[in-house]
Amino acid sequence: MAGVETQLMLSVGLIERDVNNDVLWVWCYPSVSAELRDVMLRKCCLTVDSTILHTFVFGQFSRTWYYITTVEVQEPTALKKVTHFSIVLTAKDFNPEKYAALSRVLCRMYSKHGSPVRMMEGYIAVLTKGMCQSDENGSFLIKDYDARKAYLAGSIKDVVSQFGMESIILYTALMLKKRVVVHHPRIEALLEFTRVLPALTWHRKDWSILHPYVHLNETELESLRLCTGYVAGFVDPEISNRSDLFDVYVNLPDSEITISQSAKEAMLMGKLHKDIGLLMVQSAEHADKTDSQVIKDISVKTKEILASLTSLAEECDNSKITLEILKQRRFPSATESFLFHLAAAEQLLKI
Repeated sequence: MAGVETQLMLSVGLIERDVNNDVLWVWCYPSVSAELRDVMLRKCCLTVDSTILHTFVFGQFSRTWYYITTVEVQEPTALKKVTHFSIVLTAKDFNPEKYAALSRVLCRMYSKHGSPVRMMEGYIAVLTKGMCQSDENGSFLIKDYDARKAYLAGSIKDVVSQFGMESIILYTALMLKKRVVVHHPRIEALLEFTRVLPALTWHRKDWSILHPYVHLNETELESLRLCTGYVAGFVDPEISNRSDLFDVYVNLPDSEITISQSAKEAMLMGKLHKDIGLLMVQSAEHADKTDSQVIKDISVKTKEILASLTSLAEECDNSKITLEILKQRRFPSATESFLFHLAAAEQLLKI
């Protein structure tokens, strides 16, 4: 029997573009809500009048992860009236590599047989046995794809080398559970960059804060607003004018980071931030260090900060920190502000 991994799988769906250029959601198993279908149709590149094909995109909407693989139909095929199709997988977990591999196998099945039935059989085989195997369509084994590998798949070194000392802004924003918005016109660049950012707060291992592909659509924005802090990616340049949606704005093509007016007090930078920033830059510049070693270096520093915060909390009533306690310690104002907001983010603050 398949294990816990298969319980994370929610559904498989199919979107087609036919010879008349009509795009339709044609099939799903077991079911997908009407609201989620609308979102998937928007994410799938077939609904956009463009020659650019985004072969694989992923994102999160309303606590459901989606993974969309799109292919152009090639001869020989059983699909005579279809020019392109997208396989949509939804799941409870973040693991782009796992679902990209599964959807490639399902794509080959559909291309060859032209029927969702074969695809459903493959999907059910994974659900029940944790694998689907076939000589002509390739094999998929769910246990090959570990969640930790997905967390470490991006390059933290690339992020730090792009932004240098300004990387500390991203670290601080994530530590304080702020709203980080990233813009890039190319979806692939956006996905690659945003997926790395939760690793800056490795102690939480929380990728649920990631919303790498969001449209300026009210349904999607409403879902985003329900989150306390997030990393959200947008291809629409109009996002730069939506300061109601971010505390920190990252203009990826120009390598610029802006802190919104309302977040400036909490994001005040001091010596502590400079020390962490230097550690990040030096670690990332080290030629022999891997991305996971850089993440570990940052994580060790984070644990030091959290340990001193926890020991401070232990001296207080109900193990909760107050602003008065912080003031008594006579920290520099930027450090005091950071520790105060961090205590709130880590639920160590007395309300």
